[in-house]
Amino acid sequence: MRIVVPVKQVAVVDEDFELVDGGSAVDPDFLEWSLNEWDEFSVEAALQMGDEVIVVTVGEEEATEGLLACLAKGADRALRIWDPALEGADALAVARVLAAAVGRESPDLVLCGVQSSDAVNSATGIGLAAHLDLPHLAVARAISADGDSLTVERELEGGLIEVVRVGLPALLTVQTGINEPRYANLRAIKQAREKPLEVLDLAGLGLSESDVDAARGSRLRKLAVPEAGEGAEMLQGSPAEVATRIREIVAERLSA
Repeated sequence: MRIVVPVKQVAVVDEDFELVDGGSAVDPDFLEWSLNEWDEFSVEAALQMGDEVIVVTVGEEEATEGLLACLAKGADRALRIWDPALEGADALAVARVLAAAVGRESPDLVLCGVQSSDAVNSATGIGLAAHLDLPHLAVARAISADGDSLTVERELEGGLIEVVRVGLPALLTVQTGINEPRYANLRAIKQAREKPLEVLDLAGLGLSESDVDAARGSRLRKLAVPEAGEGAEMLQGSPAEVATRIREIVAERLSA
C-alpha cells in the first residue's frame, strides 16, 4: 500500500516575543520549530500499514527538519514545497497545493493529522480530500486494513465512537493516541539525509500564483498582543465564605 502523509513543522512561540513589520508576523528569533504532534501519529500509522510511505510538506527551509525526522523514523521519500507566493497561505490554499503534490503519487491512502497545534483549524485534511475527490473520515482513533477497504473507528461528540468501512483510495485524519510514535536512533537519523528529499515550487507542480489565490479562504491582516485587563479578584477565606462571595459577585453582575 502506498501512503502519503502531509506533515507540518509548527512554530512554538516563546513566552516573551516581539512582532515585526507592524504586526504582520512574530519575529523568527522568538520561534522554535518542531513536527506537529498530530502528524507524529499519522506518520506512525502509515509506517505500520504501508509498503511505501511518502511525507510531504508546504514550508520554508525550516520545514526540512520535520521531513528528515519522518525519514529517520522510516518514511521512504519526502517532498517539500515552497514558493514566495505561498507566504501567508491559509489552510485551504495549502490544501490546494498539497492536492497537486499528492495527486502525482496516486496513493492508496492519505493520512493527515486531525489538526495542527499552531492554527488548530482542522481544515487542511478535509480540504485536501475535497480537491482530490476522495472519500474521507475525520478523527480516526483506530484503523484496520482488509484488502481494498479499511475499517475505521472515529470519535464523535459526547465520547461516542462510530465504526465505518471505507473503500480505497481514501483520506483519513488521525487523532492523537491512535498508536505510540516511534523514536529514531542515531544511525537512522544519519541515514535519513541519504533518502530522497525533493524540493519543488509552484511551477514544478503545474500551479500558478492565481491558483493559490483562488483557493484562499482567509488572509491574515494583523497580529497584536491583547490589551491588559483590570486583573482578577482573588477570593480568600473558607470554602463557604468563597462560595458566598461568588454568589454576591454573580448577583452584582446580573443586576448591573
